[in-house]
Amino acid sequence: MTFRTALVTAAVLASAHWSFAQNKGPARPGLTLTTSAFEDGGVIPDKYTQAVSNPVSPKLEWSNVPANTVSFVLHMHDPDVARNKTTEDMLHWMVINIPGDARSLPEGVPAEPKLSDGAIQLKNGGNTVGYRGPGAPAAGPYHHYTFELYALDTKLDLGPDATRAEVMKAMDGHILGKGVLEGRFHR
Repeated sequence: MTFRTALVTAAVLASAHWSFAQNKGPARPGLTLTTSAFEDGGVIPDKYTQAVSNPVSPKLEWSNVPANTVSFVLHMHDPDVARNKTTEDMLHWMVINIPGDARSLPEGVPAEPKLSDGAIQLKNGGNTVGYRGPGAPAAGPYHHYTFELYALDTKLDLGPDATRAEVMKAMDGHILGKGVLEGRFHR
């Protein structure tokens, strides 16, 4: 093979590789978590917060679910709080074992440990089961409330008395995707 033939062959192979890479199409978006209650990064309306006596959970929807998803875990927390001078922040809501074929949670999920679809709600930072609306005080800046939805390749072998730390440890090595939604609030 001559130098010229080798150079032409290399150019053809490089062109074919570039063409193949370009024709893959756009990357598929990751797990996406949304709500119609407020814009991502926007202010959370009072009806979902401790500004009212009985706040309700917002309706949440998700799409672009990874293949082989068996269950979901929803984790809502306020990362602006450092509880008891530790790295622990305020847990507002944690739901585990949401069925893998689910694509939403309705507004006003009842404060029951076991839901009708088999999902399990844990105790929040106020030591009550279910959703605890945002409650940042008026003095000071807005707090950020982060809703994280994890797609898992398994169902967690945990019950309603599990702690957040136990859930996070059990999820480790089983996460297929994660969607994040954030809202802000202060009184």
